Amino acid sequence: MTSEHRTLISAPDLLTLVQQRAPLVLLDCRFDLADPSAGERAYAAGHLPGAHYLHLDRDLADAKVDAQGRFRGRHPLPPPQRFAALAGALGITPATQVVVYDAQGGMFAARAWWMLRWIGHRAVAVLDGGLPAWQAAGGPMDQAVPARVEAAAPYPASTDAMPTLDADALQQRLGAVTLIDARAPERYRGEAEPLDKQAGHIPGALNRFFQLNLQPDGRFKQPGQLRAEFVPLLGTTPPAEVVHQCGSGATACHNILAMEHAGLAGSRLYPGSWSEWSADPARPVARG
Repeated sequence: MTSEHRTLISAPDLLTLVQQRAPLVLLDCRFDLADPSAGERAYAAGHLPGAHYLHLDRDLADAKVDAQGRFRGRHPLPPPQRFAALAGALGITPATQVVVYDAQGGMFAARAWWMLRWIGHRAVAVLDGGLPAWQAAGGPMDQAVPARVEAAAPYPASTDAMPTLDADALQQRLGAVTLIDARAPERYRGEAEPLDKQAGHIPGALNRFFQLNLQPDGRFKQPGQLRAEFVPLLGTTPPAEVVHQCGSGATACHNILAMEHAGLAGSRLYPGSWSEWSADPARPVARG
């Protein structure tokens, strides 16, 4: 492999890697929040040859309630060691190029991208345009399900690369960090809330709907355009002082990916996001 893909990869470039038989692991992350089995059914009907399926609830999240009975949000992060064991079972080593995809503009693939970066894997990219782009490029589909190697050594994890911030630390730093909310504008404003305890947003949060990162064809905007759109939100704040959240810590990763693709690397994730924050009546809420 001559170079690593670390943010996005085009469908033609992925086809080239497949044809070159490069060390490659493909991960299908299709999902539907309203129908959690929909992605798995779609995977069974057809997926990229050799792709493993990752389920948002089972593979990319942990239990919603901790051992003390505290709600941690709808998709809290699993222990890094557990995810590292899964990565090893999928055949991922530090030398492996990983490509993740979905059919929803990267909204779930970005979560897998972020988590692999979180455990220290650099060579991971989201398929730009997802499954529709692959099919438009003439990419083949398959129904065979590859086996996971459960006895494989876990990925040698390190969680220094993608920093996080928990709810208590975020509340202490409100106003000192730039907080970006990836949810739809009507949810941010508190006009609608189909999923979580309360409507509204974390005080001081700025709204950047993750779908604004995409072109009409579902591919990401060019780095220069993304940078021009994020810089006014950031102002003079360096990326390291930017925190991303959404409803449950999934689509926030889309904004992190977009910023990194734009050359604005180093921002943090609040994994519990609005689902955790709004479940605690002691935490402040803003609307409008």
